[in-house]
Amino acid sequence: MSERDDQIVRFLASAGWAGAVRRPLAGDASFRHYERLSRSGGSAVLMDAPPPKEDVRPFLAIARHLSRLGYSAPVIKAADEVAGFVLLEDLGDDLYTRVLAGPDGARLEPELYAAAIDLLADLHTRQAPEGLARYDEPRLLTETELFLDWYVPRRFGRMVEPAEREAYRAAWREVLPFAWRAPAALALRDYHADNLIWLPTRGGTTPDPQGICRVGLLDFQDAIVAPMPYDLVSLLEDARRDVPAPLVETMIARYLAARPELDETIFRTAYAVLGAQRNVRILGIFSRLCVRDGKARYLGFLPRVWALVEHDLSHPALAPVARWFARAVPPAERERAA
Repeated sequence: MSERDDQIVRFLASAGWAGAVRRPLAGDASFRHYERLSRSGGSAVLMDAPPPKEDVRPFLAIARHLSRLGYSAPVIKAADEVAGFVLLEDLGDDLYTRVLAGPDGARLEPELYAAAIDLLADLHTRQAPEGLARYDEPRLLTETELFLDWYVPRRFGRMVEPAEREAYRAAWREVLPFAWRAPAALALRDYHADNLIWLPTRGGTTPDPQGICRVGLLDFQDAIVAPMPYDLVSLLEDARRDVPAPLVETMIARYLAARPELDETIFRTAYAVLGAQRNVRILGIFSRLCVRDGKARYLGFLPRVWALVEHDLSHPALAPVARWFARAVPPAERERAA
């Protein structure tokens, strides 16, 4: 038994789960690992987030904040912040991704996305926790450079020249201010089908007119204060699955109908800017996961991400960035679906 395994055994014993059957669950792009624990009378999920690569404290803080607000974040049963272990309520296996791929997926898709949008419309009326970082323009700009640092060397076998990098940064400096013309709110950051669980019977007899308790929330440790459209972009411009364009438009309109005080033009412009920023960042992150971490499967998502980038760059506000990409990475050199 490794030292880490021995720590897990001690943690589970201290939490009252000694002897539980342990089965691995699918991991994610981080260094965290998950196991489902089973015993007579119930189940739970173990998060193994080894320090110093991971820090469970942000996850714990946001989970408790979301639970206090009445959302379906997993209840924290036990935690060891120093060792990096968390014992979580088991919300089940009905990830949006799995439900949407099932026999009733096409029928349920509008309902699932509507519930997720309604949750965001409600969440964005609530006060964000104190002390959260702000997704400001310098941070947004720095993250776009992941494309230069990882995508370009992997795809083209060269480093980016200083003049080319500065032209890239100058283009983004022109467009990023449009993102912060939209109001700010708590953004969970990884709000997409792989991190949402469908809980159609959640809440028992508690009134839930919008049905937002039916949306189980996972993977929100990177939560931040960001312009309101950010999590809509995460949900509707999903790197891992195609969201039909008519459904995307219906969901944006649904959100705006729930928040009539918002300026639609400002919101949609911010949505396009944040979409381009996020998807260009993802091109860099998925390239890094392949090159640095040996996770080549993420390259399979790149054609879809490129299609999303091109859609976002078609917005007039993105013209400076679109011109840079047209020169540096013309359409013929972008990764496409077979």
